[in-house]
Amino acid sequence: MSDPVDVPIEDEIIRLGQFLKLANLIDSGAEAKTVIAQGLVRVNDEVELRRGRQLHAGDVVALAGSKVRVTSG
Repeated sequence: MSDPVDVPIEDEIIRLGQFLKLANLIDSGAEAKTVIAQGLVRVNDEVELRRGRQLHAGDVVALAGSKVRVTSG
C-alpha cells in the first residue's frame, strides 16, 4: 500500500462510519455498517468493529487497499 491520503475534518473527532463516507471509501452509512461488521476496516493497523469509534488527527484508516489519515481541518 502507498502512503495514506490526508483527509481533513472540521472538529477534533469524527466517528469511523462518518469518516469512511467523508473520505469517499464508501457510499452510504449502510455500507459503512456492513464493511465494519465484516472486519474489513482497519484503524492504525488493527481491525475495528465499532462504527462509532472516535477518530482523531493522525489516525490511519484502511479499507480495500486504500489508506486515509485523519487530519485537522
